[in-house]
Amino acid sequence: MHFFDGHWGGMHFVWWIIWFILLIWIFFVPYDIPYRKSKKEDPLAILKKRFANGEITKEEFEETKRILKSK
Repeated sequence: MHFFDGHWGGMHFVWWIIWFILLIWIFFVPYDIPYRKSKKEDPLAILKKRFANGEITKEEFEETKRILKSK
């Protein structure tokens, strides 16, 4: 048996590099796919966006903010 004949486990060095690059691409590159679920937003951040867009009044904002902070 020739275990150290330059073919790492039956594969050439180039194939090891290709597999390594492929695995890195599969697990790390598609980090920001458009249809993928995004991180869950903080409720306070959502509240601030709604207030900034004018969807809620200042009184509603303050009341909801107080409720969220009390939890």
